[in-house]
Amino acid sequence: MSQDSFFHEASGSVRFWVEIDAVWIGASIRKETLHYVYRPDGRDEDPLVTYSSHMLELDAAVRRRVAAGAREPVMLRDADLVAV
Repeated sequence: MSQDSFFHEASGSVRFWVEIDAVWIGASIRKETLHYVYRPDGRDEDPLVTYSSHMLELDAAVRRRVAAGAREPVMLRDADLVAV
């Protein structure tokens, strides 16, 4: 069962889960990465709002990382979000 995504203040990242082959994989992405990739001109944007707006793309990035051998928890980086 998945948990709701949330912003983890101490790490400055959104934490979320992606179902892959009936297993929930934990993942995270730093607030700065979200805003650099998706909202470079934004100011004081809510990272959860940005995450929610791009959730399908972020889930796909986690799936690519896991398919390439990444283990849980998957930390998405700028390079994971470039066009494929």
